[in-house]
Amino acid sequence: MKNNPFENTANAFALQSDFELRKSRFIFSTMGRQWLVNIGSKLTMAALKWNLPIKGLIRKTIFNQFCGGTTVQECMPLVARMYDKGVSSILDYSVEGKEDEADFDAVVKKKLELIQGAAAHEALPFEVVKPTGIGRFYIWQQLSEGKDLTTAEQLEWERIVARVDLLCKTASEHRVALLFDGEETWMQGAADQLIRDMMFKYNKFQAIIFNTIQCYRKDRLHYVQALYEDAKQHHFIIGAKIVRGAYMEKERERATKMSYESPICRDKTATDTLFNSVMLFILDRLDIIKLCIGTHNEESTLEALRVLEEKGIPATSKDVWFGQLYGMSDNLTYNLAALGHDVFKILPFGPVGDVMPYLIRRAQENTSVAGQMGRELTLIKKEMERRGI
Repeated sequence: MKNNPFENTANAFALQSDFELRKSRFIFSTMGRQWLVNIGSKLTMAALKWNLPIKGLIRKTIFNQFCGGTTVQECMPLVARMYDKGVSSILDYSVEGKEDEADFDAVVKKKLELIQGAAAHEALPFEVVKPTGIGRFYIWQQLSEGKDLTTAEQLEWERIVARVDLLCKTASEHRVALLFDGEETWMQGAADQLIRDMMFKYNKFQAIIFNTIQCYRKDRLHYVQALYEDAKQHHFIIGAKIVRGAYMEKERERATKMSYESPICRDKTATDTLFNSVMLFILDRLDIIKLCIGTHNEESTLEALRVLEEKGIPATSKDVWFGQLYGMSDNLTYNLAALGHDVFKILPFGPVGDVMPYLIRRAQENTSVAGQMGRELTLIKKEMERRGI
């Protein structure tokens, strides 16, 4: 494209008041200091464990920056405000770290409610599921590593499969697309296979079930190519959400500790190259693969727009969505919407204490992305200058 549309800060921050803009500047300035994020994360979790009265402070700062509220009802006014600007939402019940069957069943119940609720709102075209939110990590890992399950573990796996199938069936019946999150490599194989089976079952005529492809993994282009051949042979539609990845430090540390080759690209440049390769492979095959481009990277987004324009694919095709996390990269989200593209914000919600593991992971991920905090701050300061505040 001749001009970079993502420099338009008036569009990007149209929903933020002067006060909210100043608060965002403070939060991103703080998150730009990794040592401060690390110390603050530990102190916050300790304070919550000791029941110190800090939830109000958390709510007014990092929670409000990255979450829509504690309940669906609290989120809906924000959902409506964003949709007025052409931005859809994905309500993500972001409670992590649960480990027992009652918790997994409770998450499924919540997700079913969200799917059914989304069906009644044009602004909510997707719902999202984290595989380890509905089944023990250990079970996913055992299967991914090709290990045998005990009789009790096999029954546990069958309950996981039943939960996944119920969610997919409900999503299909309500015509709400279901995105499965990507997780650590050592549990992802079992998730990939089960989600593929759900695509075969429910994606016969349209993409209802989507898998997340973490492109910092060296093997993901090969994975997408193989999945494409599988879909051609067995006549189903692929739903693919591509992201760079969320567990880089953990992946590298485990590989070093256990003396195997890291599955992660050697650096950001290699990751960017692989992400774009996967994206371009899919953009050439939109008849079989429907794509969500989950990125905060301007260069990749501009490249996608260039290819879509080159191929004559209209912004309203519904074959390609763009997505960003709430509270970040508003210059991409709202300017893409202004250009007529389908775009969503992932809008986490849940009780403040329960959502903290998600928020801490988000803060730590952001500090590890070179230039991300600086870019956010530059755009915020540019808009503040434009407003004269």
